[in-house]
Amino acid sequence: MLEKMSDFFENRLSGYDQHMMANIESATEFYPFTAAMLPKNENCHILDLGCGTGLELEEYFLLCPSAKVTGIDLSQGMLSSLKKKFTDKDIILIFGSYFEVPFEKNTFDAAVSVESLHHFTKEEKIPLYSKLHTALKDGGYFILTDYFASSDEEEQLHRKNLIALKAEQGITDDAFYHYDTPLTVKHETEALLEAGFSSVTVLNHWGATYTIKAVK
Repeated sequence: MLEKMSDFFENRLSGYDQHMMANIESATEFYPFTAAMLPKNENCHILDLGCGTGLELEEYFLLCPSAKVTGIDLSQGMLSSLKKKFTDKDIILIFGSYFEVPFEKNTFDAAVSVESLHHFTKEEKIPLYSKLHTALKDGGYFILTDYFASSDEEEQLHRKNLIALKAEQGITDDAFYHYDTPLTVKHETEALLEAGFSSVTVLNHWGATYTIKAVK
């Protein structure tokens, strides 16, 4: 049965970190790599979209202890877990959807998202990325680590499967339900460029998981 996005993560809070690190292929590599791609200057300000329990922040604060982080997530439980981890850090946590939460303009040195954005269509992402582009300072950038479909056919199949499941279960609202519908890297790149980013570069990949850098 499909679960609403927030419910899905609330229901899996216990053991979430262990699951991600042990069962997600190459997680022990892509979390440190992602953190290393973020700025390390004193008191830099980072926006984390779908921050969860802060697995990427565990790595990042080792490299930049003075960073200020604003994290957004749909799960109150995960935000509480993150807060307990980093009691001595400068963190602002926002409970809500990053599609709906307003971002302050020209505020962030960089943004990051890890394993969060593979649930949404290109059309849904473009307004989010446009809002993110505006929120970054001049020269700022977005580091996205996520997994991607290997072909247009795979991308379309995931979306068709979600639509079929919602129909079978009588779901007619517009809420986000947890089901993986990754885009191809090409379509992700197109969404970022259409949102205003000046360049998009693949930095690394581990199987279907890629790290992408989009520069304002």
